[in-house]
Amino acid sequence: MDNNKKHIISFSNSPLLGELEEAFISLQNVCVTQYSKNVLHNISFTLHSNNHLAIVGESGSGKTVLAKAIAGQLFSKGNIQINYSKNNYLQNKIVFVEYTEAYKNLSNISDFYYQQRFNSCNAEDANTLQQELEKIITPISQVNILLEKFNLLHRINAPLIQLSNGEQKKLQIIKALIQQPKILILDKVFTGLDATSRKELEQLLYNISTEGTTIILITDENNIPSFITHIAELSNGNLIQFTQKENFKLSSTKNISYKQNKIPIIQHSKAFHSIILMNNVSVNYTNKTILKNINWQVKQGERWLIKGANGAGKSTLLSLVTGDNPQAYANEIYLFDKKRGSGESIWELKSKIGFVSPELHKYFDKSISIEHVVASGFYDTIGLYKPINAQQKEDIKQWLDFFGLSHVRNKSLSAVSTGEQRLALVARAFVKNPPLLVLDEPCQNLDDNHIQQIIQLINNICSQTNTTIIYVSHYANEVPDCITNVLELNNGIATIYTKEKFKVA
Repeated sequence: MDNNKKHIISFSNSPLLGELEEAFISLQNVCVTQYSKNVLHNISFTLHSNNHLAIVGESGSGKTVLAKAIAGQLFSKGNIQINYSKNNYLQNKIVFVEYTEAYKNLSNISDFYYQQRFNSCNAEDANTLQQELEKIITPISQVNILLEKFNLLHRINAPLIQLSNGEQKKLQIIKALIQQPKILILDKVFTGLDATSRKELEQLLYNISTEGTTIILITDENNIPSFITHIAELSNGNLIQFTQKENFKLSSTKNISYKQNKIPIIQHSKAFHSIILMNNVSVNYTNKTILKNINWQVKQGERWLIKGANGAGKSTLLSLVTGDNPQAYANEIYLFDKKRGSGESIWELKSKIGFVSPELHKYFDKSISIEHVVASGFYDTIGLYKPINAQQKEDIKQWLDFFGLSHVRNKSLSAVSTGEQRLALVARAFVKNPPLLVLDEPCQNLDDNHIQQIIQLINNICSQTNTTIIYVSHYANEVPDCITNVLELNNGIATIYTKEKFKVA
C-alpha cells in the first residue's frame, strides 16, 4: 500500500458486519501533515456501530484535524474505512459541522466584515435565514419544527449577518440535521449556546443517536453527553487513549501557571466619572427591536457580567460601547465621560478599549502572523500597518510567552489551532493595557488549563488595578470571581442586579 497518497474513505457492504450492523469506522496509522508540521501521528482505533465518540484534548492537540480526516476533508496518510451494512448503504451521508461557518453574500463572495452586522443597509447583501435553508430543502415548512425547537422561527426573515453567534451555531446544526446524516461529526457544537439551547441540543442528538446515526463530537471533558459511548483523547497529535466512556480518566495535561512579573499590569492614572453611561438607549432594525430603553452606568473599576440567551442583544449592546454600531449616534450614550458624536473619533474611543469576541474571531484576517495579530491591538486594526517601538515589542513578547504562543509567533492565524487563534486574540485585547476590557466569551475554544489561566489573569488585573471589565459567558465556571454586577438582557430589556443573585445561561 502506498502510504503517501491521500487516504480513500471506502464504503462497503462487508458480510462480516452482519445484517444488524449499521456502521463502523476504522482508522489505521492515520497521519496528517499541515504547513510542514506533523499534526497527527499514527492514529488507530475502531468505532463499531451503535457507538458514539467524543474527541477531547488540550488546545492544539489535533482534534479538529482528526475529525476532518474522518470526514475526508483533508489530505492524510494511512487508511480510514467506513462500512455500512447492505440495508444502509448511504455513501454521501457523512456530514461535518465546523466550529464556525463563513457565509457568502448575494454575489457569492465571502467578504463580510465584523461591523457589517450592525449596519442595517449593508445587511441587505446577505441571504436571509429562509433563503439559506431553501438551498437545502423546499418547502421551508418541513424544518419549522427544528426552527421552533431552536427558537429561530421568529428570525426566518433575518439576514444571516444579523444573527448572533449562538443563532448562527443553531443554523449550522439545523442544516446538518436536514441532510439526515448517517455519520454526524460536530466540532465544538455546544460552544456559544446558552444553557437552555445546550440541553435541547443534547436531547436532540440523543434522539438521533438512537435512530442509527453515528455521532462524533469534538468537545471538552466537561461537556460529554450521556449518549457518548467512547472517548478518544489526543495530545500533541498522538492518541493517548481510546476507551469506553465509563473507563475514561483524563490524562495529565501540561500545567500552566501565571507569572505576575512577566505581565505589564499598571494602574490607570486618568480618572473617569463614568466609563459607560446609557440613557433610554434603543436599537431597532427594520421592524425588530434589539434593545429597548437601556439605562446603564458603569463606573471606573467596576466589573460587569452581561448575561442573556442567544439573540438577546448582548453583542449589539457591546457594539455600542466598542464603536462598531452607528446607532450609537442616535442615542444618548457617554463613553469615558464624552457623549458619542461630540467630536471624539472612533480611533480615540477604541484606543481605550481592549476587545475580543467570537464575531471578531470569525471575521479576523487569518493570513497575518500571530505576532502581528497581537501587535494590531496597539492600533485596533485587523492587521499591522504601523511600526511598533521597542517597548511595544517587549510587551508583545511577554504576552506571547505568557500564553505559550512564542513557538508559533511567525505562523499565520490560519496555520494554528482554533484555541491558539483565540489566545492570540485575547493577548491582542490585553497588550495595550487599556482602561476598559470588553471580553465577549474570551474562553471560547480553550481547554481547562487555558481557561483557568485567563480567569486567574483577569482576577489579578482586577485586584491590582482599576481596570474596568465587561464580561460575557454562558458558563458559570468561566466567570471570574472579581465580577460584582450583572446586566441581564431578555428580549432587549435589561435587568440589573448584583452577582450574588445570578445564574449563567
